[in-house]
Amino acid sequence: MGALSTLTEEMKNAMRAKDSLKLESLRAIKSAVLLAQTSSGGSGELSDEEEIQLLQRLVKQRRDSAAIFRDQNRPDLAEPEEAQAEIIAAFLPAQLTNEELAAAVQSIITTTAASGMQDMGKVMGMASKQLAGKADGKRIADTVKKILGS
Repeated sequence: MGALSTLTEEMKNAMRAKDSLKLESLRAIKSAVLLAQTSSGGSGELSDEEEIQLLQRLVKQRRDSAAIFRDQNRPDLAEPEEAQAEIIAAFLPAQLTNEELAAAVQSIITTTAASGMQDMGKVMGMASKQLAGKADGKRIADTVKKILGS
């Protein structure tokens, strides 16, 4: 359990500090991890890749919820969701900057000899594997579209 090895200690610290928002976020992570570990077909332990996917899913859920609340003019509900997303994102590996992402995608395009938008699927498959956890899938797709479209 690479990224989540400090989860229990972080929960204790949040309890001591009476930080209910952080505690709620950490409990959500722990709950998702336990569900993943005990799900049918689960091996009992999560690989680092599975942990990253799980954390990314939790962050995406909260950001999507916050966007919906903002659309419905409910900032009182959106702000806690955004704060939880940031707390959960702290357990993810450092995200690539736009320049680093563009360079990595350009390298993949060169490797796959992609020449246009018709090769987007081939590039996305390789990019998703290589950049897993380092960049959001939507950012990767947008960068691939931008580079292949030009």
